[in-house]
Amino acid sequence: MSEARSLAREALQDRSAWLVGGAVRDDILGRPTTDLDIAVSGDVRSAATALARASRGPLFELSDAFGSWRVLAADRSWQADLSPLRGGSLEADLALRDFTVNAIAEPLAGGGRIDPFGGAGDLAAGRLRAVGPRSFADDPLRVVRLVRLAAEHGLVPEPATRELARTSAPEAAAVAQERVLAELKRILAGDGVLGSLRLMEEIGLTEAILPELHALRGVEQNRYHHADVYAHTLEVLEQVVALQADPAAVLGVGPGDAAAIAALLAEPLADDVDRGFGLRLGALLHDIAKPATLGHRDDGSPTFLGHDRAGADLARDVLTRLRASERLKAHVAALTRHHLRLGFLVHERPLSRRALYRYLRATEPVEVDVSLLSVADRLATRGRKAQESIAKHLDLAREVLPATLAWRAAGRRTPLVRGDQLAAALEIEDGPELGRLLAEIDEAHYAGEVRSADEALALARRLR
Repeated sequence: MSEARSLAREALQDRSAWLVGGAVRDDILGRPTTDLDIAVSGDVRSAATALARASRGPLFELSDAFGSWRVLAADRSWQADLSPLRGGSLEADLALRDFTVNAIAEPLAGGGRIDPFGGAGDLAAGRLRAVGPRSFADDPLRVVRLVRLAAEHGLVPEPATRELARTSAPEAAAVAQERVLAELKRILAGDGVLGSLRLMEEIGLTEAILPELHALRGVEQNRYHHADVYAHTLEVLEQVVALQADPAAVLGVGPGDAAAIAALLAEPLADDVDRGFGLRLGALLHDIAKPATLGHRDDGSPTFLGHDRAGADLARDVLTRLRASERLKAHVAALTRHHLRLGFLVHERPLSRRALYRYLRATEPVEVDVSLLSVADRLATRGRKAQESIAKHLDLAREVLPATLAWRAAGRRTPLVRGDQLAAALEIEDGPELGRLLAEIDEAHYAGEVRSADEALALARRLR
């Protein structure tokens, strides 16, 4: 970033321009950043053109309405957003910003920092404070940003700011949802995600932007659970975070499988997030339909029949509202739909190859991810017979996980016999019967019961 700052100073030295916002804040904190925000008094386009010429990188207009431009480094290692000075002066511009820690300016022409609201002092004190009483009313997304900044920088919102945020939180529901998702991605991916969710609940933000999650509060469960659905959900997420940090410690698997799991969770998924983030989101939404499916047995104990299927649809609805991609929606919906399946296999042990095959086919392509979610779910269920149930579940997971990793690593499998070959050999038409026979052959192949095309054809003839 020193290169970007030097280029900006050189290119804009004859202009009234200031480095503002996060870059100044991060510089005070001694943290690297790849983003510059520059406030310009005068022609922003010509300033952006001058910086692009100096950096030999591209530029493009961010907002025709607000006159903002973005310049990228030639190697894309940094970016700079240039915006017109608001309010007619630097002080007026800073007064329109969200938090005091982001309302500090540094003249590109040289000179000391300009800090009219005491942002540097707030940073030193670990305090997050709104610039003014209209900070959140001017842009309710700032309520979400408060949670994200508090977590990322270890800051504590001071009481007046917390109260302002609580007052404006309901308005966050009307903010463009793609902006909300952008902040939520950073919140949920952060190390302090559990504290962030607690803060969101305290200021009324969860109810505004994730009402389905808020609705889990107070929904009691059966005697095998020790917490209501909301508290259980947070504990499942806590277990997922621990699993991401050290798969071997949580799962009790060997170093090879632990490394493979860590590598899988680090893989890009969609929407600039990895599969680890997808697993966290799955933890947050896996029981989302329990309020809608709540019923009671004759003894009064609660049931949630079908909450996995209904939850898949509801998780998709939540992510659709947040403008998530189809890939992310499908991934999280599949995690929700199948999160109970591994637990059902406990009652089928000793596990046959056919049962394992059916599990892999049913859960593909989230066979590894959903197995991990199931473990986290089980670890966060500590009611009656908890230790016994957890031990059995972990033992099963240690058996199944290597198979899921191998299944995923194998990729597309070559069938022993193609559909057209089978149709010709049996003189049948393409249709459901052909599909059933192909599936039977594939399952028998995985189980080691057939090993050649001839054996596959013989099996198909017997099954007709």
